[in-house]
Amino acid sequence: MAIDDILDEHEQSERVLEWLRRNGAGLIAGVVLGMAAIGGWKFWEERQQQQQMAAAGRYQAAVDAVEAGDPKAAEKVEALGANVYASLAKLRLAKAQADAGQRDAAIATLRSVESAEHLLEPIVDQRVARLLIAAGQADEAVSLLADSTSPAALEILGDAQLAKGEREAARARYVEALGKLEVGSPQRRLLELKLTEVGGAPAATATGATS
Repeated sequence: MAIDDILDEHEQSERVLEWLRRNGAGLIAGVVLGMAAIGGWKFWEERQQQQQMAAAGRYQAAVDAVEAGDPKAAEKVEALGANVYASLAKLRLAKAQADAGQRDAAIATLRSVESAEHLLEPIVDQRVARLLIAAGQADEAVSLLADSTSPAALEILGDAQLAKGEREAARARYVEALGKLEVGSPQRRLLELKLTEVGGAPAATATGATS
C-alpha cells in the first residue's frame, strides 16, 4: 500500500471521528428518543387494551344487573359513561323497562343513547316510535320516522298511521315496505297480514318484490 493511500485513509478516519464528535450527541439523543417512542407506543397500546377490557367487564356487569332485575341496574348502566358499551347497555335496559311496563322510563333511556353511535340511531328511533305508538302518541312516532326509508321503519310508520285511523296511508307504507324486502324475508309474512287488514293485496306486491 502506498504511503499516500495510508495518509488518505488516516485523513478519512480523522474526518469521521471529527464528524462523530460534532454530531454524536445528536445521534445518541435520536436513538434514545426513538426507543422512547417505541416504548411509549407499546405502553399506550397495552393501556388501551387494559381500558377496553375493563370497559367490557363493566358493560357485562351492567347487563347482568339488568337481566337480574337489580334495582340499581340503571345506575350501573349510567356509570358506563358515554361510549358504545353504554349505548348497547341502554338498549338492553330499555327493553327490560318496556317488558316491565315502564314505558316512559324505556323511552327516556332510549333517548339518552349517545347520538355519536350513528349505527344505532335507526334502531333507537324505531324502538322509541313503537313505544310512542303504544303510549297513544302516534303523531310523534310519525314525526320521528318521517324521513326513514328502511322496511322496518316503514312498517312502524304504517302502524302509527293505522293507530291514527289513516288506513290508506298505512296501506301505502306497508306496500312500500314490502317492495324493499327480499321475497324470502321472514318479515314479509307479518307485513302481508297487516296489509290485508287494511284492505291491501299482499299477493300482488309479493310477486314483484326482488330488491
